[in-house]
Amino acid sequence: MNHIPPNVARTPWTFSLAASSTVFLAGMAASLSVHSASTADAVAKTGTKYSAHADMQAVLDELAAMKGKPIESLTPAEARKQPTPTDAVMALLKKQGKDTAASALVPGVMSVDRQIPGAAGQLPARVYTPAGAGPFPVIVYFHGGGWVIANKNVYDGGARGLSKQANAVVVSVDYRLAPEAKFPAAWDDALAAYKWVAANAASINGNPQKLALAGESAGGNLAVSTALAARDAGVAKPLAVVAVYPVAQTGNLDTASYIDSATAKPLNKAMIGWFVDKLFTNPKDKSDPRIDVVHANLAGLPPVTIINAQIDPLRDDGALLEAALKKAGVQVDRKVYEGTTHEFFGTAAVVKDAANAQEYAGQQLRHAFGK
Repeated sequence: MNHIPPNVARTPWTFSLAASSTVFLAGMAASLSVHSASTADAVAKTGTKYSAHADMQAVLDELAAMKGKPIESLTPAEARKQPTPTDAVMALLKKQGKDTAASALVPGVMSVDRQIPGAAGQLPARVYTPAGAGPFPVIVYFHGGGWVIANKNVYDGGARGLSKQANAVVVSVDYRLAPEAKFPAAWDDALAAYKWVAANAASINGNPQKLALAGESAGGNLAVSTALAARDAGVAKPLAVVAVYPVAQTGNLDTASYIDSATAKPLNKAMIGWFVDKLFTNPKDKSDPRIDVVHANLAGLPPVTIINAQIDPLRDDGALLEAALKKAGVQVDRKVYEGTTHEFFGTAAVVKDAANAQEYAGQQLRHAFGK
């Protein structure tokens, strides 16, 4: 109730002010109610306070309809059989009556599967080649999956898109996975693959003077780490690194994004803990600079491009890596795509921001290659 002193005349303005206050308060209450409903809706759909863009949400909905089991509740063998965002994209395309063939989704890029030498034997790899005469720049690409699950097939969309956008040969490598091959097996394979490409680029219509590294999630970490290993081993220096929502450290799972996206879809905090548990023989390995790249000696790296999704526990890993690179004097560019989730990069066939992110990565790489 508004209390008016007795010596103040009760003018129409006085009653108007009181009425306005009531309307204002009612409006605030309504606004808070709408905001609360909106937040609740976002939590239900994305597992976070953030809402996904409609095309991104369609992928999440399709993935949910496949009724996969929580990765963190499974054995590695079981986890590798669960539906993936790539499966959801394919299902959406079929519903839309569109061709799901790779040649239709990314015209002008051909691919062939082969074996290349790893650190402890041959590794499956897929070589993507754009249209044209070549020789082309070469990007060595590492898939995601927490170093435990997934392969080059699951991450075909990102690697194929990079080949198109960067007009480069892309070599996507199936490095060894944990727990069968624990840390640092994947890192050893990544460096071995990069060394092979540097020495044999001409055999795949590539230019050995124009090399780059790229990867998503766990693979983003491998890309940065391999650039550091190449520097220290005196191997041909890559001209650029593209790290898409990279794991930059595993020692602190309490960053702001690990908190606000603890139950995010399709990647949550519990899954990261599950991956880390399977990866290391010794918990002290979390501080190894090959995985804790935030605290590694980053000096002398080529320009690094970091791409992050808003709805992702790893969002702040990108920010931490950006700050560490700047401190080391390394040129770094970073973009965070709002309304997108972890794994969005390879969904360009159905998600606009994924196509935009691939184009951005391609521009960064072409610039580094001198095009």
